[in-house]
Amino acid sequence: MVCILLSNGFEEAEAIVPADLLRRAGVEVALTALEGELVSGSHQIAIKADLTLDQVDPDQVELVFLPGGMGGVKCLGEDPRVSRLVHQVYEKGGYVAAICAAPTLLAAFSLLEGKRAVCYPGMEDEMAGARMEPSVPFVADGRLVTGEAAGSAFPFSLKLVELLRGAETAQQVRTAVHYHG
Repeated sequence: MVCILLSNGFEEAEAIVPADLLRRAGVEVALTALEGELVSGSHQIAIKADLTLDQVDPDQVELVFLPGGMGGVKCLGEDPRVSRLVHQVYEKGGYVAAICAAPTLLAAFSLLEGKRAVCYPGMEDEMAGARMEPSVPFVADGRLVTGEAAGSAFPFSLKLVELLRGAETAQQVRTAVHYHG
């Protein structure tokens, strides 16, 4: 299962595009709220969560994903359960992904030391330990995937599909949605 963590203030495109493309690829995706059923994004689009964080079994998670959005990232960073889940998934051999402002949390969780990464332009100072790759939509370094911003949601998401279900499935999804980027 892919666990997409949502908290109030998340960037809607950065959460919904990956959820959509992964589900098209046949991946089980759980939109996971820190608390409650409804989560309001940074543009006041409310999303109904599939699960709350307390309902997640880390052993069932093959990828944990943190979308950006400054308000959402702040909430994710303040909740110790988020860091714990990220570390549990990574330590058991799963993938960890973050986009926009959220890669700064991966740096704060000490996961990016010596790893190639990208984040929202202007936030590089918060990426201590990472080897920054500017002006690319995403970077995959082993089991860590970081994305630049909302505009990178499609290529970033297709990379997640490729990692979880292979290049052929990623190409099928790419063709189905007519993505030409």
